[in-house]
Amino acid sequence: MNDLSKLSTLTRSLLRGVGQVMFQDSAWTGLLILAGIFWGSFAGGTPQVAWGALVGLIASTLSGMLMGIDSEDGQNGLWGFNGILVGCAFPTFFDDTWLMWVALIICAMTTTWVRKGFNNVMAPWKVNSLTFPFVFMTWLFLLCAKTLHGLPEYGLSVPTLESSFSDAVATPDFQDIIEYWLKGVSQVFLVNSWVTGLLFLIGLALCSRWAALWAGIGSAIALALAFLFGADSTSISAGLYGFSPVLTGIALGMTFYKPNWKSALWALAGIIVTFFIQAGMNSLMEPFGIPTLTGPFCITTWLFLLPLYKMDVEEKPDHSSWSKK
Repeated sequence: MNDLSKLSTLTRSLLRGVGQVMFQDSAWTGLLILAGIFWGSFAGGTPQVAWGALVGLIASTLSGMLMGIDSEDGQNGLWGFNGILVGCAFPTFFDDTWLMWVALIICAMTTTWVRKGFNNVMAPWKVNSLTFPFVFMTWLFLLCAKTLHGLPEYGLSVPTLESSFSDAVATPDFQDIIEYWLKGVSQVFLVNSWVTGLLFLIGLALCSRWAALWAGIGSAIALALAFLFGADSTSISAGLYGFSPVLTGIALGMTFYKPNWKSALWALAGIIVTFFIQAGMNSLMEPFGIPTLTGPFCITTWLFLLPLYKMDVEEKPDHSSWSKK
């Protein structure tokens, strides 16, 4: 294999790692998602988030290469999807210092073998770690910031007991609703931009119309429930109730189960449960002053996969398409 071919293979692997966050094994989907991250980050005045995503993606992929962990996983982008999320999270919650970048690289590289370990532990239950390596390692590093002055906090909340709520969002017009809905999709990568959300949906549709459909449904249901149950205005307008339901919708609606009317009902139930787990975890994590990240998605998807619920008389859930994640 010549150098050009190696570079092409590596680039494809990296871009697939971007798409795999949303269960898509497609370099084109990954490219559009990456473009959305850069657009939203630069437009929002936080370009370090975009560069962090790229650094985290490369670091976690490099970790897999150095350790020789499941080369097929690497080709399919499974080394990179946790790392890119770490890369988005660190510049979002930490000050932009050189020590933050060191910690980002360490954490991103660690997610590759942590994922392998979690998958080994979960294999007997026929589930996998999903994005939990990102969640688990990022939580640990965020907690480190409480005692390490070299990791100054930037976007973390002050640890406090939940005692009151801010006012619900004012009655929005149609344009506001569309923007909040699209932000629910963009927040999968911690980006607050409706344009980014639109690019994500287009990227998903290039690979799978089912994925784009369930991403849109997940964000829409979460937004409707947030209005109905009176969630706080900041969370609604920023799409912060949408990103975990988006991932749950794609996971249950078309990834682990074959699309049919029963799997659709199962996915809808999962999306609704994710919303309430999100709200509950927001209160649970408030005393620690750290975000839930995609924890609600992981917990809900595990709860809905562990029963091995059959979608018809003869068919078991199809876990093969993402069995190594």
